[in-house]
Amino acid sequence: MVRHEESVQIRAKTAAGAAEGEERLKMKQIIFATGNAGKLKEIREIMKDTGFEVLSMKEAGLALDIEEDGATFAENALIKARAVCAASGGIALADDSGLEVDYMGGAPGVYSARFLGEDTSYGVKNRYILDKLAQAQEEERGARFVCVIAAVFPDGREETREAVIEGRIAREPAGENGFGYDPIFYVPEYGCTTAELSMEQKNKISHRAKALNRMKEEVLCRL
Repeated sequence: MVRHEESVQIRAKTAAGAAEGEERLKMKQIIFATGNAGKLKEIREIMKDTGFEVLSMKEAGLALDIEEDGATFAENALIKARAVCAASGGIALADDSGLEVDYMGGAPGVYSARFLGEDTSYGVKNRYILDKLAQAQEEERGARFVCVIAAVFPDGREETREAVIEGRIAREPAGENGFGYDPIFYVPEYGCTTAELSMEQKNKISHRAKALNRMKEEVLCRL
């Protein structure tokens, strides 16, 4: 017959074991601070060999209104990752990325997602940029995609990784495979826009893929 003291110890051990198991499960999950389906698809493809399950905020049951008021890509990525980590208690990843157009003085830059208004379609944004560069010569059409990936851990540790892909602004939109500014970002090496690349090709050269791979190889694979 189990004595009362032993029963209490067994229940305590069981509860501790369940909590430990829940923590281990949480450690194998990463919540990525995005609601963008196209971005999440890219991220899951890149992360598929890590053993981590990548959840969106919606899948994690988080409804957060995060104000991205940072002055740099890194600041905005950290703002989002910190908020998600604090709300979930688990590992959080976030990115901030954008298009820098030389002819426009580096705009839209950190304001890429909010350029011409948050609710403005990328079709309108892309056309605006093309019209701005209508008279620009090829050597004046230089542009780059910049991405910073931030990781925030429950113990307070924070990591960031940055990557860039250089290219130029196309004359007209082309391609259906990407999202955002992809249809107007021309990559001379491939002779097409990033929206014309296959997922496999894009995940080898894109700014987001490069930054996430650096985070994966240097930080996440060591957990």
